[in-house]
Amino acid sequence: MKLYELIKDVAETALPDMEITGLTSDTRGEVREGSLFVCIKGKTFDGHDAAQQMLDKGCAAVVCERDLGLERQILVEDTRAAFPRLCAAWFGHPEREVELIGVTGTNGKTTITTVIKKVLSGFGCKVGLIGTCQNEIGEEVFPTARTTPEPYDLFELLRKMADAGCRYTVMEVSSQGLEQKRVQGCRFKVGIFTNLTQDHLDVHGTMENYYQAKKLLFDISDTAIINIDDEHGVRYTREIPCPCKTYSVNGSADFMAEDVMLSTTGVKYVFDDGSNKKNVSFNMPGLFNVSNSLAVIACMEVLGYGPCRTIKEFENIHGVRGRAEIVPTGRDFTVICDYAHTPDALINVLSAIKDGAVGKVKCLFGCGGNRDRTKRAPMAAAAAEHADFLIVTSDNPRNEDPDDIINDVLEGLRDKETPYIRITDRREAIHWAIKNAEKDDIIVLAGKGHEDYQILAGGVKIHFDEREVVAEALKEL
Repeated sequence: MKLYELIKDVAETALPDMEITGLTSDTRGEVREGSLFVCIKGKTFDGHDAAQQMLDKGCAAVVCERDLGLERQILVEDTRAAFPRLCAAWFGHPEREVELIGVTGTNGKTTITTVIKKVLSGFGCKVGLIGTCQNEIGEEVFPTARTTPEPYDLFELLRKMADAGCRYTVMEVSSQGLEQKRVQGCRFKVGIFTNLTQDHLDVHGTMENYYQAKKLLFDISDTAIINIDDEHGVRYTREIPCPCKTYSVNGSADFMAEDVMLSTTGVKYVFDDGSNKKNVSFNMPGLFNVSNSLAVIACMEVLGYGPCRTIKEFENIHGVRGRAEIVPTGRDFTVICDYAHTPDALINVLSAIKDGAVGKVKCLFGCGGNRDRTKRAPMAAAAAEHADFLIVTSDNPRNEDPDDIINDVLEGLRDKETPYIRITDRREAIHWAIKNAEKDDIIVLAGKGHEDYQILAGGVKIHFDEREVVAEALKEL
């Protein structure tokens, strides 16, 4: 691609036009002769410091946001914002060839994006999905490293989706992805907000910063769909620039749920959008899944699909991996695997399960290392309020001592009467839970969900699939 074609929406330059053979912001890999290098300042490394080195390696020019005194430099105001726009141009603007649907919020993103994809696929549309669990192009599945990919990976993926004939791409849009401008250049047909509860404060510092990061999605959305059962959602309706539709389980909104009935296997309610009243049956338990399903129906209406078709398609959807997922045991007790890793998410899943439980609800959980320490004690307090017994264990300890993390967690149980046991090794903890299960128990394995690994010291990632561990434990009974 010619330099002038690549940078025409980003910058002007007095450099002669030339053939560009590649595009990168990474100094660590091999550099293709004739590449364009974009200097990005991160938390620990500033790409500007490597600009001359990248030219020496064969880069045709560097894009920078301050004058480096180099002959082959192109100045822009913000390289972090410029890089995704350059990536979009490099891949021929695939974001303009698919309709983008973005979902942001602390909890519910994976469920909503997965269900939207399944519903649209049921309508006969080819759909791409970008999210926490995996990326999908139609029925093809690809691994993912992060919820919202880095710009080059994102636009490469969008190009593959466009070339494969995807009409829609539904994407989990993380607060970090928004704050780091990874989706700059994208325009979302629909932007959905689920909720905002304590998480990622190790990254954002304060809840206000976290709120403002999520809000960025609605600067680049045609229509917002906002959960006004969340106080932050109510605030968004007053502050965001794009047209807004609202949904609520508890009050008046554009899309509402009435006469809600909850069970351990799903939810039933009457959907009301002011023009239609329809009975809904959704095969995922909990009041939060009433909210999630409302968001899906609302999204479909904005896209032009009536609620009757969407509600009918719900009959073919039977859960999402790692979200209140029932793990088969063949015994007289139940094991449920869920990604809940915030206080609010634990409250949601445990209260949903406890409402229909016959026996005891036992919750096995831990907290991740090198992440927000302030949510550890509240996690324990939330679990203690909504479970009958706790098994406190490890999650992804990373570079922290697992026992130090558990000590922080247990601070939340100081004034609680809920009995618990402490077992640091998560595999051992699951085996203990299965071995000591009683008739009608519901054992909730919280925190890992879809993950099939653990991250240990030094970033070492080991295979760890809780479904396999449950199967091992069952064999020992």
